[in-house]
Amino acid sequence: MAESRLHNQFKLTSEDYVWADFGEEVTLPCHLSPDTSAVATTIRWFKETECIYLYKNGQVTETSGYEGRVSLITQELERGNVSLRLRDFRRSDRGVYICQVIHGEQKEEAAVGLRVRGELTFLFYTIASGSEYLQRETQEDKLKREASAGELGKYERVWRRED
Repeated sequence: MAESRLHNQFKLTSEDYVWADFGEEVTLPCHLSPDTSAVATTIRWFKETECIYLYKNGQVTETSGYEGRVSLITQELERGNVSLRLRDFRRSDRGVYICQVIHGEQKEEAAVGLRVRGELTFLFYTIASGSEYLQRETQEDKLKREASAGELGKYERVWRRED
């Protein structure tokens, strides 16, 4: 089980990998530990360095290509479940996803690799596990993620209430 790197009031846990078939719905697991309400937090989901989903103050913004395909399980936020549901899994969705939860000054991250069920993994093409990705991540990658999240937050035209 992959865990976040910081250990303060809460931490995040996830799986290193999940597998899915094209066209199906897949859940990218991520949970606050101990079980703590995530309703009042900022939740960001990234595909590598691109922010694809932002939850803040009960409002949601999704990036182009993911609109209408990603969501949190809002009934589970009170129990610390910040998993991302991805509908209509596509070839371009393969990769590493990073969940980031911010509450006050605390920021925690966990990552999960999304692979195609039954797909052969070649030596020259391997999707890293979530924990491997976070260990190898460069400072430049972190800065790109933060910039991407800031850009996504500017697009208020796609804000909607998450119910």
